Parts: sequence; C-alpha cells; structure tokens
Amino acid sequence: MQTTAPTTTNRIELSGVLIEREPLRYTPAGIAMLNARLSHGSEVLEAGHARRLDFEVAVRFAGALAARADRLALGDRIVVTGFLAPRRRQSKSLVLHVTDFASPAPVVDPINESN
Repeated sequence: MQTTAPTTTNRIELSGVLIEREPLRYTPAGIAMLNARLSHGSEVLEAGHARRLDFEVAVRFAGALAARADRLALGDRIVVTGFLAPRRRQSKSLVLHVTDFASPAPVVDPINESN
C-alpha cells in the first residue's frame, strides 16, 4: 500500500491598518526587509455566537514587497497574504511573512459622492 505525505497548509489572509513600521533595512545578502505591525478588527461567528476580535500582529515584508511596503503610510488599510513563521530560530513567537499585499479599493458613498 502506497502512502502519501500529509498535506500541510500555512496560508493567512488578513486585513488591517498599518500602525507601526521600522525603517527599510537590508540583509547581509542584500535583501530588503521591512518589519511592521498591523491592527485588525472584525466580528466572526464561533460556535454560533458573534465574537469581536481586535488584535495586533507583527508582519514582515521581504524583497520587492519590502520596497513597495516602504511607501505605505501609517494608518493605511491593507490586505496581506502570507505565512506564519517563528520570529527567530527556536522562538515560539510568530510573525506573518507577507507574500503579497494590496490596498483595498476606497468605498464609494453614492449619496455623498460629488458629481
């Protein structure tokens, strides 16, 4: 009987507001890195009950994404996609490593929209 390795998944998508950002830096290998924090707020259903979530999460942008993220301003709303990894080897603390991000389209208010 042939067995296959179990499928593992580590993919996160999260929206939030950029609340903290370190200066853009470069690794000894020349890779751009940017560490930041996102503030997230939402309401989810858990076991049939509404639950309010408000938390902050550390995020890390690398390479070309770091250069793009360096143009973001504090207070900007973004949606990030990435994976969780330990902050450092042997660390229990996690960081969301961003593999893509976007700024959501502004919400248009048709009633107050100027013509």
